[in-house]
Amino acid sequence: MNVQAVADLSPDERAALFDRDAGVAAARDTARDIVERVRTEGDVALREYAEEFDGVSVGNVDITDEVERAADRLDDDLLAHIETAAANIREFHEAQRPENWTKEFEGRELGRRYRPLERVGAYVPGGTAAYPSSALMGVIPAKVAGVDHVAVATPPAEDLNDATLAAIHVAGADAVYQAGGAQAIAALAYGTESVSSVQKIVGPGNRFVTAAKAEVREDCEIDFLAGPSEVLVIADGTADPGVVASDLVAQAEHDPNASVVAVTPDESLAADIAQECDRQAGERDRSDVIQEALDNDASGVFTARSMSEAVLFAGEYAAEHLSIQAENDEELLDRIEAGGSVFLGPFSPVAAGDYAAGPNHVLPTGGLAKTTGGLSVDHFLVSQTVQRLDRDALADISETVTTLAETEGLEAHAESVRKRFEE
Repeated sequence: MNVQAVADLSPDERAALFDRDAGVAAARDTARDIVERVRTEGDVALREYAEEFDGVSVGNVDITDEVERAADRLDDDLLAHIETAAANIREFHEAQRPENWTKEFEGRELGRRYRPLERVGAYVPGGTAAYPSSALMGVIPAKVAGVDHVAVATPPAEDLNDATLAAIHVAGADAVYQAGGAQAIAALAYGTESVSSVQKIVGPGNRFVTAAKAEVREDCEIDFLAGPSEVLVIADGTADPGVVASDLVAQAEHDPNASVVAVTPDESLAADIAQECDRQAGERDRSDVIQEALDNDASGVFTARSMSEAVLFAGEYAAEHLSIQAENDEELLDRIEAGGSVFLGPFSPVAAGDYAAGPNHVLPTGGLAKTTGGLSVDHFLVSQTVQRLDRDALADISETVTTLAETEGLEAHAESVRKRFEE
């Protein structure tokens, strides 16, 4: 990797870093065609796309019965680790559940109640790697929220991955379909002969999955548009360059379009991080994928003139994963407003959050962390406000209500208040 100064970035280079969409816009037309075809042709389209994109002849689209058998087949040690991760994720998300509440406001009894959605779909990626962790992250918070029916779509394969299927079972999914890509999103949104439609779709995927979520969002709620993985590490002179590089290389392993960045005011550290990235990349099994991600326009090692400039850079970048490896990490965190999930200190690798620390790894990318948080129990709940007023409470605000209503030209609103005080 090359080292570059933040101050020397050209407008085009800044745009590549801060306006990244990882090719989602370019995938919209293709995704739109796929979505429409699945919407009109159902299972026929799913099976034909499985042949075309996955090279798999799909018999049963619904493979719900297969997940329990996969759990039974799985190595006991691996199953135990999946269950440990699931327990940590469940415990963290249970702490997020909001309580219904009511409060008295001078005769106005006001409150808020929460109810879960009824039917949710979780997309679990496949393709070049298996992602049992994504099954846990997508299904568990929905079940913790109380969603009655959670369906999972995951890409078909000649030999479906037992670890992924077992994780889907451990997480508690109610239905599982072998369908991938944009076609899976369309099936969950609109339903097919085999797939029941859902109210909301969550989960990460490639650019076609993300583009399809953008296409269906007028008819089916989504969590957010999550693209390829991102990490930004802020480091000072106390950071270990090998550790920083390991976090960059780990996220680069996901996808050649992953964005991996380190920023530091220490020029010597920056050079060491870049060197370590290139060395470690060559030692990894997915070295070709890693190197492509390290070399893309939204990745790099950058030097800042000060830690303040590094903080501003990180805030503008708004990474999916933000790692702070510096002596005053909490002070720096207080100065950064954007980051999907934050990892403080040298013993908080992003990989811990990817798998088993507890927080969700389905996080906003492409700068959306400035306005959107990661997947949580809240995504599966609908809130209702409740109000009860007694006579005196309504009398206290009646003049305010009627005056505002008449100002807006809504006479019937005003009369609905006055009616209650007629003798």
